[in-house]
Amino acid sequence: MAGRLHEKVCVITGAGGGMGREAAVVFTEEGALVCVADLDGAAAEQTVAICRDGSAFAYELDVADEGAVHAMMAATAERFGGIDVLYNNAGISPAADASVLETSTEAWQRVQDVNTKGVFLCCKHGIPHLLARGGGSVINVASFVALLGAATSQISYTASKGAVLAMSRELGVEFARRGVRVNALCPGPVETPLLLDIYGSDPHAYERRRVHWPMGRLGTPRELVNAALFLASDESSFVTGATFVVDGGITAAYVTPE
Repeated sequence: MAGRLHEKVCVITGAGGGMGREAAVVFTEEGALVCVADLDGAAAEQTVAICRDGSAFAYELDVADEGAVHAMMAATAERFGGIDVLYNNAGISPAADASVLETSTEAWQRVQDVNTKGVFLCCKHGIPHLLARGGGSVINVASFVALLGAATSQISYTASKGAVLAMSRELGVEFARRGVRVNALCPGPVETPLLLDIYGSDPHAYERRRVHWPMGRLGTPRELVNAALFLASDESSFVTGATFVVDGGITAAYVTPE
């Protein structure tokens, strides 16, 4: 089928739910062939089941495992003939990640392994496949917390997303003349299982944050995926090394509407 991603081969990590699942569905609707990678293999299979027939396959993957990442990239290239787009979306923010005064070194390291090392490994083992195709697009999911500080800290998550942002900027410059574009997508708060788990049982925590949101609401996964679709497509051919912020105005705010 024709579409904005016609016959582009895309690897999407963390695609068993949330933004990753939405991306897999939208990308396949736009003509892409997708590797749906997730730590939860059953969730990945569920995503594949709602994608366009024959357009996606599931791959159970721990992005912190270098051998597994290398094998996943190779399996995707073998199945579909190459790779054009890396959508490095997998990330965690466990409850044990809190203030620097409370977060254990073990909790810190687990977040770094998934959020920072995972993106590094997917770029390390994915970009060679893009180069072999003559170029492509890398979308690394950072966060608005890479740009703003919060008194309600999740110190390891924040640090990991700052690292993803800096890494994306540098890779965008390194590969700009070799046809590979690398951009950081920085979502604001979005209605994903990860965030709803944090806010769902604590209305006060939700309201504590909502007052700072100019639009007064969470974003939807589709609103973020629309931005990723642009970055994955040839429409963004002159965009690299960018901090692509989709946050409902949070990083622009000083005083929000009453």
